[in-house]
Amino acid sequence: MHAHETAMPVPRSLAERRAAARDRLQTGFQLWLATGSDSHGAHLIPVAYAWDGTALCTATFAKSRTVANIEARPQARVALGDTADVVMIDTRASLVHVPDIDAEIAEHYAGVSTDPRSYPDGTFVYLRLHPRRIQVWNGLHEFTGRTVMRDGRWLDKPAD
Repeated sequence: MHAHETAMPVPRSLAERRAAARDRLQTGFQLWLATGSDSHGAHLIPVAYAWDGTALCTATFAKSRTVANIEARPQARVALGDTADVVMIDTRASLVHVPDIDAEIAEHYAGVSTDPRSYPDGTFVYLRLHPRRIQVWNGLHEFTGRTVMRDGRWLDKPAD
């Protein structure tokens, strides 16, 4: 090894990365949400979220580009963390009108962001983001083996 080279860190195991993803989902409350459609193109927003164990729940303005994109193409990509330690989630997205949201999720979301229930009906809409694929990595050394969920199921053995 030359003086300017450093040893590559040892990548975390699949189990460690799954645990990191679950922990980030449960303890975090902010994410980057990317949506897109043929007519509107790509769109990225920062939003708060609540995790219910199966889906991320967030909210945005009912008449927003994000909602229009999800209506056109019901999928989204979510990023938790920063570029040095990321959980990247491809989701199936659905819209939930404010009166129809589960009360426990609405309370959890209100604890981390603006409460959509306190605005006139039709101002906000909730988005439920169901993970289909989750990838976890914290550097180039973890680029291989980064997928911890595929087709909505947590993996038991490395996939990539």
